[in-house]
Amino acid sequence: MTAAPKLPQRSEWTVDDLDELPPDLPYELINGRLVVAPSAVPAHQDLAIELALALRASCPPEYMISTDQSLRVNRHNEPRPDVVAVTIDNYGRSPVPVEDAVIAIEVISPTSQFRDMVEKADIYASAGIATYWIVDQSRPDIQLTEMVLDRPRRRYVLGGSTTGVFSVSEPWPVTIDLPALSRRRAEMLARAAKAR
Repeated sequence: MTAAPKLPQRSEWTVDDLDELPPDLPYELINGRLVVAPSAVPAHQDLAIELALALRASCPPEYMISTDQSLRVNRHNEPRPDVVAVTIDNYGRSPVPVEDAVIAIEVISPTSQFRDMVEKADIYASAGIATYWIVDQSRPDIQLTEMVLDRPRRRYVLGGSTTGVFSVSEPWPVTIDLPALSRRRAEMLARAAKAR
């Protein structure tokens, strides 16, 4: 039996260092920091899938929706949004160049709140992603916060926040019934509790 591979030790990582990682290691590169996280819980993934399906329902043919997709931003950043819309010419490519992304969505986890709300918001805005949605499932009613890029300043401004039905026209018309998703989650949690 061979010894398990060890991760290289670095105080700061760049995208050039990522080739040294095992190909099956789930990582993100955030501000030169390698973030290795376990798989998300099924409740998180279920919500990300529902968001991806809502976004895909009216997706124009020149775009595609991907989940857990690495985006190449710069030497110190290669995040993996939970859901992202990118141009179709990236089908079969990873990481995807960030300039080909038009929207990124993060579902907040207990261990990712600061990273999703602050660090990734700064990274995505600086990279020019036009729209960023942050979805908080930690409350009884799922809340979606839309951040819209102020292009000249490369910063996001609040587009709105709701626990109701969310509808937008950019990057294309999308409607998400957050109350229905909240009910679905409550039903799934109740069924899971009964099964234990």
